[in-house]
Amino acid sequence: MARYGNDKNLETYLRDINQVSLLTAAEEKELGWRIINDCDMQAKDHMIRANLRLVVAISKNYTRRGLPIGDLIEEGNVGLIRAVEGFDPAQGARFSTYASWWIKQSIKRTLINARHPIHIPAYMVELITRWRRTSNAFEEEYCRQPTVEEMAELLELPRRKAEIVLLAMQAHRSASHAPTMENGEALDFASVVEDGRHEHPELTCGRVEDLAAVLEVIETLEERGARVVRLRYGLEGQAPLTLKQIGHVIGLTRERVRQIEMDTLRRIQHKLKSRPRKVA
Repeated sequence: MARYGNDKNLETYLRDINQVSLLTAAEEKELGWRIINDCDMQAKDHMIRANLRLVVAISKNYTRRGLPIGDLIEEGNVGLIRAVEGFDPAQGARFSTYASWWIKQSIKRTLINARHPIHIPAYMVELITRWRRTSNAFEEEYCRQPTVEEMAELLELPRRKAEIVLLAMQAHRSASHAPTMENGEALDFASVVEDGRHEHPELTCGRVEDLAAVLEVIETLEERGARVVRLRYGLEGQAPLTLKQIGHVIGLTRERVRQIEMDTLRRIQHKLKSRPRKVA
């Protein structure tokens, strides 16, 4: 990914991305289905390039927190790629709505990780190198990123150690920075917790109740629906999974997982709406 170490490089980058036309809703769906059904890398590249301006717009909101705008754009682009890989046209939302969460999450996590730089020992650097090489090979073969469980198996590591390697990778990527919020305070966990995938109607409850209330409601649901939501929105300590990945984990088809997700989100919304509101 290109670096934007000076104003001239950034100016050139902005001029280049402005030459790519924005996508209509119909074009987004067409590209999305080509990515899901055909593993079409040209469609994936087109979707990414057509949304680079969205990353720039979001990145501008996180300046003056310790990282230059070029670094923020780079990290936002990582989130954009993840969004393209997980976008499901069947959900009915515009891609920008879905991708915004991933872009913000990538930027915020980088800011938090950079706040607490961690020394990475030599053996861990070697593991990180193996992880990246193996992950890239897996993605080339299967057109998706591997889960933590799959990486643990491929690298012959215990699940817990695989999680540690993943955390070390995040720290290693931005260990040289130490950003703060505009008031000088460190970013806290609450600034990262957001709607786990995108703001489709079934999850607007996230704007009404806080995360603790959502988690409390999830605990009251039947196990299969609760598990699907936890995996879909990254509530089990790992990155959010796509419908296909969840289907592989729990042994159901992608379409059946989607149906369970939508039904469970409606139940969560209903339960949250029926809860008495707190008086400020």
